[in-house]
Amino acid sequence: MRIARFSIDGNVAFGAVEGQGTVESGDLVLDIIKGIPYADFELSGTKVPLNKVRLLPPVLPNKVVAIGRNYAEHAAELGHEVPEAPITFFKPTTSVIGSGDAIEYPSFSSELHHEAELAVVIGRMCREVPRERVKDVIFGYTCANDVTARDVQQREKQWARAKGFDTSCPLGPWVETDVDPHDLTIQATVNGEQRQLGRTSDMVRSIEDLVVHITEAMTLLPGDVILTGTPAGVGPLHVGDEVAVTIEGIGTLTNKVIKRG
Repeated sequence: MRIARFSIDGNVAFGAVEGQGTVESGDLVLDIIKGIPYADFELSGTKVPLNKVRLLPPVLPNKVVAIGRNYAEHAAELGHEVPEAPITFFKPTTSVIGSGDAIEYPSFSSELHHEAELAVVIGRMCREVPRERVKDVIFGYTCANDVTARDVQQREKQWARAKGFDTSCPLGPWVETDVDPHDLTIQATVNGEQRQLGRTSDMVRSIEDLVVHITEAMTLLPGDVILTGTPAGVGPLHVGDEVAVTIEGIGTLTNKVIKRG
């Protein structure tokens, strides 16, 4: 099931996406959900065309835990070795935007990069999750773009500003709850030109490894997000560019880059 979060007439709701096509095609409708999707819920039967609503980030995470250098070719293209242990960092909730929202080019950077990623959405409170129980705590998966101020990342020891600025964490367009995430095509295009193309099977550490590693240290809450790393091919974004992240079996996340006002 594809679960979207949206606003219509000033109200925010969740809905199950029905039909085939793209966000813009007019072929998709939303069946509004009674309640919240992390618990038992019912479909209301009230349906609205998806192209008549504003898509919001599919979740409002308490925290976004991101993983660095989890694809060997990406680590190599930046001149790094694969780390002995996963590199983890946070992106704040204020960095999260949805599909169709604008990425604001930060004034303190002159080298903005896209990073297409598979995002794991947590469905229940969990801590110290054993490997065999990981699937039980996952709600679903969505597309992410770990937008990075590369020049800032390279000159500052901490990545907080480089990866945590406002609008640096596009998520969407919805959460897919029924997909096997272990071998999916993941790609990024800029203005229609392919930049990144990889498979989730190329991850150095699996989703199970990452959930176990993260929950050894911290409690994850429903709606929290794990970014699982990016394949090779990261590259520059400029004001006016349209960047799209597409993951097989999930959908396409599209955002335009604008100058910060």
